[in-house]
Amino acid sequence: MKIPKRLEPLVEEGLIDSVICQLKSGKEAMVYMVRCGDSARCAKVYKESNKRNFHQSSNYTEGRKVKNSRRARAMEKGSHYGRSAQEDAWQSTEIDMLCHLGSAGVRVPKFYNFFAGVLLMELITDSKGSVAPRLCDVKLTTKQALEFHRNLIKQIVQMLCAGIIHGDLSQYNVLVDKKGPVIIDLPQAVNAAGNHQARSMVKRDIDNLTNYFSRFAPKLARTDFATEIWWLYQSGKLNQVVSLTGQVKQNEKPVDVGDVLQIIDAVLKKEAAWQRHKQTRWADRLSQC
Repeated sequence: MKIPKRLEPLVEEGLIDSVICQLKSGKEAMVYMVRCGDSARCAKVYKESNKRNFHQSSNYTEGRKVKNSRRARAMEKGSHYGRSAQEDAWQSTEIDMLCHLGSAGVRVPKFYNFFAGVLLMELITDSKGSVAPRLCDVKLTTKQALEFHRNLIKQIVQMLCAGIIHGDLSQYNVLVDKKGPVIIDLPQAVNAAGNHQARSMVKRDIDNLTNYFSRFAPKLARTDFATEIWWLYQSGKLNQVVSLTGQVKQNEKPVDVGDVLQIIDAVLKKEAAWQRHKQTRWADRLSQC
């Protein structure tokens, strides 16, 4: 096919030899299959920020550190340079995540290069060597749904142990190769320890997957891995070999209504005493005038 303009610099630099076809046009990027020597790879061309449907919400950028203080100030002010720096940081996050999570054992595409706003990475293929389908395009049996769900929950745990949350995980950004699920699309990934929305993001990622897989395995709808995993993470007990049940024990001890009423009564009496004290002080001040 004709070489897209955004890929021309990579051809000129000898990073790719030819463009085979377009694979998808997503909310944040155009993805192509390209030829690099004897290998087929994936080229992700990021869309300009004003043409993306996925915006860099502060929910995602919170907690990200910028080493260059000038860049950080410009990004806060929203100047032209700052917006450019913010765009670079958004794109470089995916590179960092691919490398960091890959070394942590999470199944993500291998990173090869980044040039002129284009990410070159591994092309994920199925058992026949064809482009791997998205999870949402795969017909699942109950057994497969349970297996894939278990696999992805394990990978979410691996990510969290590495301090990372995907933040936008669903059946639409998981590919399925011959070994199982591969997680993609990571520019919005967040630092679990530095983001106030971390808990809700973990829950949303897990709930998205659980809701999808429960279509094929209804018993998954009765699980709550999000609460269990986050509790283990906060208590420092989460690790890659932890045994998860998906069940959370509820405190079934009955509430002592008498104790609750006593506490309320004590608070009301304290408040009333404070009001009387204020009125007395106010009356004293008036008498001194």
